[in-house]
Amino acid sequence: MAQRMIGVIGGSGLYEVEGIEDARWRHVETPWGDPSDAILTGRLGGVDIAFLPRHGRGHPLDPGSVPYRANIAALKTLGVTDVFSVSAVGSFREAMAPGDFVIVDQFIDRTRARASSFFGPGCVAHVSLAHPTCPRLSDAAEAGAAAAGARVHRGGTYLAMEGPQFSTLAESRMYREHWGADVIGMTNMPEARLAREAELCYASVAMVTDYDSWHPDHGEVEVTQILATAAANADKARRMIAALPELLGPERTTCPHGCDRALEHAILTVPSARDPQMVARLQTIAGRVL
Repeated sequence: MAQRMIGVIGGSGLYEVEGIEDARWRHVETPWGDPSDAILTGRLGGVDIAFLPRHGRGHPLDPGSVPYRANIAALKTLGVTDVFSVSAVGSFREAMAPGDFVIVDQFIDRTRARASSFFGPGCVAHVSLAHPTCPRLSDAAEAGAAAAGARVHRGGTYLAMEGPQFSTLAESRMYREHWGADVIGMTNMPEARLAREAELCYASVAMVTDYDSWHPDHGEVEVTQILATAAANADKARRMIAALPELLGPERTTCPHGCDRALEHAILTVPSARDPQMVARLQTIAGRVL
């Protein structure tokens, strides 16, 4: 059995995690540039952990500026095996109220200006994304969030928009009434795609801060409202993270859902036709199969 290392990507309002032993901020270089910030590593509950603030400490990066490939590659480089993505979202469902947590299991990707793959000309790969999150990690996230005192909804479709502006009323109604989305955010894509290409188990914990702009009784989204709710959500998220080591344990077995073998039959380019420079870059995330 391999040693487990939990990776946490913190979204709006979650810029640090307390209680990490032997904590130090580490700068990690990747072939795709620098990640959003240094990565806080150490041990939590006897399990190795790495924490990365997605927007950087102090929130200098907007959703379109986040270096998603570098973030995932940096976590992979450090030895992370399981990634928990924590992010603020708007809700399209009355029952998914501000302050609630949604354990996402599906995505609709409306981003359009972000690099969405490690692969490309010189080494082509197609991974399966039918089920983009890991049920095993989602189980742990659900249990941890409930233990932290959050009201938790298991399952939901996350619509990833480009941003940085919020939705128009027409868009909000379309996503809710015709597309079947449950929550909306700006950061889980291409993050989830890249985690699958890097053969990392990935769970998405969406923390509801508002009702987007569709709700007739709540008006349009305001940043001050989001920040206030995000701060309260972040406290629950920290307690959820603290529960993960006990829920998962220090040792990791083969993922029963195949997340850690996503590249097994995904690379189409035959070895003789692969670009050596591309292959060298890909060693970080795909060295197991290359």
